[in-house]
Amino acid sequence: MKRVLVFSAHPDDEALGCGGSIARWAEEGVAIHLAFIADGIGARNEHSAAEKTALQNRRAAAESAAGILGATSVHFDDLPDNQLDSVPLLEITQRVEALIVAHQPDTVVTHHAGDLNIDHRRVHQAVMTACRPQRGHPVRTILCFEVASSTEWQPPGSGAAFEPDWFVDISATLPRKLAALDAYAAEMRDWPHPRSREGVEHLARWRGATVGCDAAEAFMLARALR
Repeated sequence: MKRVLVFSAHPDDEALGCGGSIARWAEEGVAIHLAFIADGIGARNEHSAAEKTALQNRRAAAESAAGILGATSVHFDDLPDNQLDSVPLLEITQRVEALIVAHQPDTVVTHHAGDLNIDHRRVHQAVMTACRPQRGHPVRTILCFEVASSTEWQPPGSGAAFEPDWFVDISATLPRKLAALDAYAAEMRDWPHPRSREGVEHLARWRGATVGCDAAEAFMLARALR
């Protein structure tokens, strides 16, 4: 693993889903590039001035979180929040493809296919389309993460279940994951909401306990070429 490109629908998904792994990989010398496909604000129906301020604040939070985690670069796209089903899949895919060409990642990390949030599902679909296994394609590993308050909220039978088979030990980097989420304070909720600081830590501790370490992040492997 030399270059990782993380595709998230919204700023904060990356910290929730794989913040500890990003921090660990960065410490190991891996170049981590973050890409946010939707603006994360537009669905809130705020007045234009307030919406502009909210967008600036959300992007500033993402930049701060990226710095905490050790990411190499951050890319913000401008597709509409919680409305990616209104955008042609081809358009989303082409934006994903352009970033893959620019960064030449060997590993791509993105959302799970069965999340409740429509933007998560569309980003997953666009990434898988952009990463069709063709000769010369740079991506050799694709991992899908879970996002608290979306992945587990999809009821049985309504989407693919998240059944992790790849774990990253984040015992040493869990504090940085939580610090990155502190940068997204406006997006966090109070306990016992799953997107609370306590909820995120409990999930990391549980994922760790299932594989014999203090804390972990769980993924589903979509593809690995060795």
